[in-house]
Amino acid sequence: MDHGPVPLGWEAPAMLVTDDPAVHQLRSLLTLAEELHFGRAAARLYLTQPALSQQIRTLERRLGVQLFARTSRKVELTPLGQALLPLVRNVVGAADELRYAARHPADGKDGLTLRVGLTDCAATLAATRRVIATLTTLHPRLEIDFQVLDLVEQATALSVGKVDAAFAYLPVPEGLSVEPLTTEARVVCLSATDPLARRATLRLADLADRPMISLAQEVSPVERRFWAVDPRPDGTRVRYTDHHVTRVESLLSAVSFDGAIAFLPAVAAELFPRPDIVYRTVADLEPCGFGVVWPERAGEECPGITALTDVCRRLRDQGGLPPGTMRRPDEELPPAAGR
Repeated sequence: MDHGPVPLGWEAPAMLVTDDPAVHQLRSLLTLAEELHFGRAAARLYLTQPALSQQIRTLERRLGVQLFARTSRKVELTPLGQALLPLVRNVVGAADELRYAARHPADGKDGLTLRVGLTDCAATLAATRRVIATLTTLHPRLEIDFQVLDLVEQATALSVGKVDAAFAYLPVPEGLSVEPLTTEARVVCLSATDPLARRATLRLADLADRPMISLAQEVSPVERRFWAVDPRPDGTRVRYTDHHVTRVESLLSAVSFDGAIAFLPAVAAELFPRPDIVYRTVADLEPCGFGVVWPERAGEECPGITALTDVCRRLRDQGGLPPGTMRRPDEELPPAAGR
């Protein structure tokens, strides 16, 4: 913050600036809080382990608190570190919003730009690509700005105005309108060393004693309960880990190392193949939906949302959209795409 000219002879206190935590340090904190492993967190941040350790130590010194409890066998958030996570996410999110606003100033083309959010999964789905291809054909003047969202941002980007609409797995929290596109089976993600990995098909009862990887607290309760199947059909509540992940890759690493499980859309087996992970069918696991979501009433103010939802309905009325990924990049558009 600029406080004006500095008087002659005045010296800044040593702690005035240097004690403020840097955004990159806070981002490192969030990554380590997800992974709870310095090696995996450093790899995600493209840092060496010593560099990450130094960043965390500097952050702890600047805040004057211990954020992690470290032993030779594991890394854990301290209770205070856990309590600070929502505030840290807010600060990092605000910095991201500031950077986006600086790079995307208003240009007077209201209604001609549509900001669309995509998760790692959604970006590769056949339904997403078919909708976008048809939308750009029917509305060539509509500029589409794609933004990749993590699991937390999928739940918050719409509410804070970062994107106008998003392709997302359902269900979503209240306050959002939904245009369903496809339905897809869900599978369980297991460590390859789990004894249950030897079975081709499982049931929810087989997984009753397995803890569930916990999603970040910012993810809405309705989404957290659905993806954990909590409670289970017999009324049993689910046990959660302490990871609070925000990305699919972090979720898979946690499954591999900690022996917990996660339920994911079936397409994850194609998108995220790993030798340390297996995906298995669960006979009595409810499928999930996929569609376009946007804030209620926003469609009345944003012509781009109206165009997007109209395309979704048109394609669905023509016989539905294919589940899974786009295996043929040159797939033709449907006849009604306005050729």
